[in-house]
Order: sequence, then C-alpha cells, then structure tokens
Amino acid sequence: MTESSSSPAPERTPGRVGLGPRAAAMLVFGSSAAVLVVEIVALRLLAPYLGLTLETSTMVIGIALTAIAFGSWLGGHIADQVDPRRLIGPSLGVSGAVVALTPSVLRTTAEWAPAVLLVIASLTILVPGALLSAVTPFVTKLRLTNLAETGTVVGRLSGVGTVGAIVGTVLTGFVLVSRLPVSGILLGLGALLVAGSAWVEWRTRGWSGAPALSLMVLAGGLGATVAPGGCDVETTYHCARVVADSDGGNGRTLVLDGLRHSYVDIDDPTHLKFEYVRAIASAVDAAFPQGEALTAHHLGGGGLTLPRYLAATRPGTRSLVSEIDGGVAGINREQLGLPAQADIGVRVEDGRLGLRRLDTGSRDLVVGDAFGGVSVPWHLTTVEAMTDVRRVLDEDGLYVANLIDHGGMDFARAEVATLSETFEHVAVLGEPADIGLGPPADSVGGNLVVLASDRPADLRAIQKKLDARHTGWKITTGGDLDSWTGDAPLLTDDHAPVDQLLQPYSPQTGR
Repeated sequence: MTESSSSPAPERTPGRVGLGPRAAAMLVFGSSAAVLVVEIVALRLLAPYLGLTLETSTMVIGIALTAIAFGSWLGGHIADQVDPRRLIGPSLGVSGAVVALTPSVLRTTAEWAPAVLLVIASLTILVPGALLSAVTPFVTKLRLTNLAETGTVVGRLSGVGTVGAIVGTVLTGFVLVSRLPVSGILLGLGALLVAGSAWVEWRTRGWSGAPALSLMVLAGGLGATVAPGGCDVETTYHCARVVADSDGGNGRTLVLDGLRHSYVDIDDPTHLKFEYVRAIASAVDAAFPQGEALTAHHLGGGGLTLPRYLAATRPGTRSLVSEIDGGVAGINREQLGLPAQADIGVRVEDGRLGLRRLDTGSRDLVVGDAFGGVSVPWHLTTVEAMTDVRRVLDEDGLYVANLIDHGGMDFARAEVATLSETFEHVAVLGEPADIGLGPPADSVGGNLVVLASDRPADLRAIQKKLDARHTGWKITTGGDLDSWTGDAPLLTDDHAPVDQLLQPYSPQTGR
C-alpha cells in the first residue's frame, strides 16, 4: 500500500469552521503590521524618558527583533504540540490588552519607579511582539493540510507577513503619528487586536466573546488618560508641553520630550532666560552694527526665541526658520504668542534640505539650534553641512551654533575641529572649565556656543556683552582652542558618530 502524500486535515468540531486562505492572510498581515506599529510608537513613547538617541532607537529595534525571533520560534514549536485553533485568539487578545495598557504603565513607571523603566519598557515590546509573531506559525500550521502545497502556503504567508510589516511601518510613520496621540494609537490597536481575538474564537471554536480582555483594553484606555507624564500636544516628532512661569508672568517654557528647549517672554522678546541664548545674542550684537537689519536663517525653531529677539532689536530683520516639526510651529502660533507682524517665516523642512534651497551669499547670519533629544542631528554637524552653511553666508557672514556635551566633551571638540576645517576663524563661548580656561570642575559640560566666520570676530566686544548679561562665560580661540580641540576627528557625511561621542546626559539633573 502506497503512503499518501497528504496528511490529514486538523480535526474540526461539528458546526465550527477553520481558517480559509483569506482569513489566514488577514491574520498574518494584521499581526505583522501590529508588531511594527508597536515598535515605532514605542520609540516616541520612550523618548521623554530615555531621549531620542541612536542608542534608544537601537535598543527598541533590537528588542522588537528579539520578540519576533522568539515568538516565531516558540510559536512554531507550540503549534506542533497544541491545536493552533486554541492559541490564535488568546495570543491576539493578550497582546491587545498589553498594548492598550502600555501608555499608562510606562508613564506611571517613569514617574514612580524610573529605576525599572527599562525592564518594563522591554516587556511592553517583548510580550505583544512575541505573541503577535507567534500568530504566523499558528496560522501556517492550520493551512498546511497538503504536503504537496507546503512551499506555496509557507511562501504566501511569509510574503503576506512582510507586506503587513511594510504597511504597518508606512501607515504609522506617515499617517498615524501625525494625526493621533501615542496613547490613542496604542489604545486603538489594542481594541482592534481584542476584536480580532473574539472574531477568531467565534470562527474557529464558536466562542463569541472576550469580556475579560475587553475590560482590560478599556482599563488601559482610561489609565492612559490619567497617567502622569502626558503631553499638552503630541507633535509629529515630540511630546510637547508649554509651562507657564510660576510667578504669573507671561514667560513660557517649551518642553520637548522632557527637556527644556526654549523660553519665551511673550511681553518682552528681549528677555533671554537661557544662558546659551544670551551668549548667542551677545555674539550677534557684537558682530553687526547696533540696530542693523539682518537676513538670517535658523536651523531649528523651537520657541523662536532668537528670531523674536532679532525682530525686536533689529527692526526689518528677515528670519527664515527650518523647523522639521510642524506641530512645534503650530505651538508658536497658538500658545507662545508669535506676533503676526514679525517678519519670521517658518518652513516645515529638514534643516540640511533647507540649506540647499538658499541662494549663495544670501544670509548675514545662520543660527544652528536644532536638536533631537540632546543631540544635534548628525547630518547638521559634518564638513559637508558646514560647507553649505559657508556657501549661503555672505563674505562678512556669521555662523553661530548651540552645542551640548558633557564629560570629555568629545563631540564638542570634534565639531569645533570640523568647523575649523571649513571657516577661517572659529571661537567657542562657554563656562571656563568647559573650554579649558579654568580649573577642572566636579561636573563638566552643558551648553557651548561656537562662532565661525571668514572674518575675525571682535572678541573683546563679545566678552563685554557676555559680562553685561552676567553669563560668567569666557571665549577661547587661537592656540588655546587648538589645544582644547586636540586630535578630535573631523565629522563627515561618511562618518559622524555623534551619538557615540556625546557623554551621557541626565534629564533629572540637567547635567
């Protein structure tokens, strides 16, 4: 007797049906898409607490890939031991409950138990990622009813899963994040997964409800609305809050991802609270005749503190701002009192691309103050980027940039070396201990301001204005600056390890 090439179909209970090819494809597509939605949204959810850095992104991607690998392996193993029809529904339901609870769990943990935040964050990605990744082998097991079609079934479902992951990535990055808050995305996804769980149970086993899981999703949604650490506005790139001065004045601080980015006095744009802003203003005031109107370009907008200052102190100044986050631009209009008559134009664009749109020699001043977390975006630090900055400046133009670094100041020194490769004259303004002009301090680092131009700066005039603004900052240039920079590497488009050069920063201490 010849052995049949077909294996028996899984046993079916009378009155209950299995999964057809369309239903199987829907489950694999949806579960794969959901994994990528969770991964991308997790980056935004964790940014206020861990920073939006290469390390954070690498960690989240690594955890997500671990979840996919573990879920696929374990799901395939269990599918050979247990009827997969008993597994698909619970996998979707439990993952949906975890996803819906994630915003409230993470925000509460960050507020009350930050020491275990990494562990909890890892679990909120690992658990749903593994359960959702297990759905594909479960479904594949149910569809493999004929050994002659094994390649077709496995290949089709693998392809469908990959397409689902692509759709989840594109949908989240281009649609969901720009239109919905993070908590809303995860709550909605959790609800869809629980609804999918109930549908699968009804279709495969005749069970028509999942009340416990539905209650968990509802609890997650309610928790997300009252959990600490929420945002006033969730923009395309940031969790944004506007904090009013406690003394009842009209000062406002723009907080992005837990870090203070800008301070704006709505009544008095010449009131500059942050030291680095006072340093930039001092350099600009010394570099150009008092009251002279300028044509300025700003890489990064934030609260538009400097464009407002220039408009108030140099009437007729035209400032153009490249701000990648349209939500931040909206906050300036709606909550930070940006006057309509100010000649301040904001383009929602990447700063590097914005530079390319400017004519050669068209700017008196370029200000670099773009940050992702505490890091200048790497592509705005390179020799190639600085060459483009030099191109758009006129012959007497000035580039002034805000840098943040700590400890050994490796990134700041590399950026100064990069600027020295591009411009004739470079100077650094900062705390004496930070720029090698004073005795070592217990805590080194913070903001620095770097000036670059093809004409010598009036250092004495700049120092006088720094002293008048009570910054305590000093200037280093020439041989002292060369000694401080040392053998720091040049940053190029081919190699700019900005995140690795930066020393760790603590949002809690500000150092």
